[in-house]
Amino acid sequence: MLSVVAIVLVLGGLIFFHELGHFLVARALGVGVRTFSLGFGPKLLSFRHGRTEYRLSAIPLGGYVHMVGEQFLDEGGELDPDFSAKEHFMLRPPWQRMCVVAAGPLFNFLLAWLLFWMLLAAQGKMVLPPIVGGLQEGGPAHAAGLKPGDSILAIDQHPIKTWGEMADAIQTHGAAPLNLTIQREGKTFTRRITPEIQQDVNVFGETVHKARIGVIATMNQTMRVQVPWVEAFGEAGKETWRTTVFLVEGVIKIVERIVPLEKIGGPIMIAQLVSEQAHKGIYDLLFITAIISLNLGLINLLPIPILDGGHLLFFALEIVLRRPVNERIRRLATQAGLVVILALMGLAIYNDLARSLNNTPL
Repeated sequence: MLSVVAIVLVLGGLIFFHELGHFLVARALGVGVRTFSLGFGPKLLSFRHGRTEYRLSAIPLGGYVHMVGEQFLDEGGELDPDFSAKEHFMLRPPWQRMCVVAAGPLFNFLLAWLLFWMLLAAQGKMVLPPIVGGLQEGGPAHAAGLKPGDSILAIDQHPIKTWGEMADAIQTHGAAPLNLTIQREGKTFTRRITPEIQQDVNVFGETVHKARIGVIATMNQTMRVQVPWVEAFGEAGKETWRTTVFLVEGVIKIVERIVPLEKIGGPIMIAQLVSEQAHKGIYDLLFITAIISLNLGLINLLPIPILDGGHLLFFALEIVLRRPVNERIRRLATQAGLVVILALMGLAIYNDLARSLNNTPL
């Protein structure tokens, strides 16, 4: 029961926030809105406020904001007598239409940012201290005389507080010599170490080369660092950016076939992830919700007709060409986009079912 409730709340919340972005920006720009619906198909509940109908519909796989005048007049669209001409969507300048369309995905990014902010402020962040847990035999640190238990205080006189900061500093310097300030048994001293460039495999399965000094973290000494609310807001923004970049890289790797198509997941995998995290606790559930929200925002920005990104592309071309894209081209592109989306959905569901039948880990 917990899983069902969690899935409904997470997916419903993500869809609502996405459509809320379209709705709020449309209303802010004076565009008329006929319907705000959470879900598709037959309506289950509805009420009217002003000239807008708010619905809860039967199929919880999306939602929509039906704006007045969503068709060009040359496509058979007509002016709605209940709304003024300036309230018709397609009669607004292209940049305003782009703002309305982009608001949905951007609200998904905003939601992820807010969730990361809440998580950081509420529970802080777990970090590894820059303490040597082990040494690579014959590595630069071993040769320099470092020992397990040594604390790295600074690199080239720049203070180091976490293992991640130390790793970033080493990567930034590459193979250039480093001056490490080390604390051992209450005594502080300095060692000059030249990192080695070593071969590794990243999360996408690619062979990469990284600068390393041959130290291993102490995994059982993680510490929780409290983050003030104001500072957490900035840290949440950084986390949103880092995760988005990672997701974009993942999409690129799939296109390049570095990541196999079998890794693409769909609604079944999302439901499984939400269910698993719900049983772990509210913080884990909020974290996976933020990740899914970023995925939803990113996917909707892909320049595929019928997605928000496809509409943005058409409106951008309209600005460049100073006239709407030809109706026939728009129609053909939309049909092609629909085929692409259906194919991707079919592939994702097939992968989900294959993983479920084979009990393959997510």
